[in-house]
Amino acid sequence: MSKIVIVTGASSGIGNSIATLLCKYNFTVYGTCRNPKDYKNSFDFQLLRLDISNEKSIHLFINKIKNKHKKIDVLINNAGQGITGAVEETSINKLRENFETNFFGPLKLIQLILPIMRKNNFGKIINITSIGGYMGLPYRGGYSSSKGAFSLISESLRMEVKKFNIEVSTIAPGDFKTDIASRRYHTPLNKGSRYSKEYEKSLELMNLDVYKGKDPILVAYKVINIINNKNPKVHYVLGSFLEKISIFLKCILPQKIFEKLIMIHYKL
Repeated sequence: MSKIVIVTGASSGIGNSIATLLCKYNFTVYGTCRNPKDYKNSFDFQLLRLDISNEKSIHLFINKIKNKHKKIDVLINNAGQGITGAVEETSINKLRENFETNFFGPLKLIQLILPIMRKNNFGKIINITSIGGYMGLPYRGGYSSSKGAFSLISESLRMEVKKFNIEVSTIAPGDFKTDIASRRYHTPLNKGSRYSKEYEKSLELMNLDVYKGKDPILVAYKVINIINNKNPKVHYVLGSFLEKISIFLKCILPQKIFEKLIMIHYKL
């Protein structure tokens, strides 16, 4: 029987690449987004409504898949949202919203799917995090912290569910060529903000990095590898040499030296 796969945030970008490639490998794929009616173009997979930040929406979605197939084999938590801004000036409510999308929503989805996987004695959960979750980045503190939290709880979850034949892994992408820049929440600058020049430079750098990013199909192929691997690793990192080496350098360099390198990169 074909494996039943859920890919959240599948209307565009990395999620769309993952869902489309999985269809070519004969998986039964259900992609999600908040408003499927907004997308008139056809997909190789069925695109269903799911607001990952709304618990009722999550319950309705899971019940629909469960009633139809009686199983869910693979969950790929890809839906997420960017947020930028100086920590001092970013609304606490906006930070909460970001955590609802990047952390609490995906976690609720996992909690509802685990009993289904456990009943079938099989499951793969792949959480898409971010290289940014490995370190605090200037003017991206909200995003880094939400993705970092999701990465850490994935480690805990992995150890807890192994005995049920359920595997949990994360993929931390760096900058990939997607439309994420157009969907970020940007904290507006306060009048007379002392952060304005640095913030504007950081935004320019973020957008340039995405424009020069790699093809998201690379993440999709990594997902295929993890699904087919009987004993996948905890974490996978995908990105440029500079992005990947930054994680290594954070582990071996004195803290102040690593901090200085980050500040030089962001021209602070």
